[in-house]
Parts: sequence; C-alpha cells; structure tokens
Amino acid sequence: MYTTYRMKTDELDDDFLYSLKALFKGKTIEIAVCEADDGSQDETAYLLRDPANRRRLMEAIENVRQGDICSINLDGQ
Repeated sequence: MYTTYRMKTDELDDDFLYSLKALFKGKTIEIAVCEADDGSQDETAYLLRDPANRRRLMEAIENVRQGDICSINLDGQ
C-alpha cells in the first residue's frame, strides 16, 4: 500500500501516529519527509494521485522491465 499525506507540521500529533499505526498495523513502514511545493505539482505526482492512473503507470513500468514493449515507426515507412 502507498499513502501520501500532505499536512502542516503543526498538524502532526498523536492522532496522526495512531492513524498510521492502525492503517499499517503490524507492517514495517518507510517514512520519507520533504517540504511540499506551494501547491503546484509536477506531472508525475499529478498522474500518480489518481488510483486508476497509478495502476496503469505501474503496469507500464513493469511491462518495460519484463521486456514486453513494442516499437512504432512514426515516419510512416
């Protein structure tokens, strides 16, 4: 499971930690922290935000890793 939280530092409290523990109960988790942009997002973050887009992009990456790709000649020859 992959979850992204966007919040202000003053919103970090015990309730947040309890919700993390409940969501990932018994699992090993990895936490990465970075300063959020001013609201604008890069294209990848925008596309990954939607679960359907995320699944499709992850499938496409896996297809490339497995060598399942096709070539298209855009020159028409």
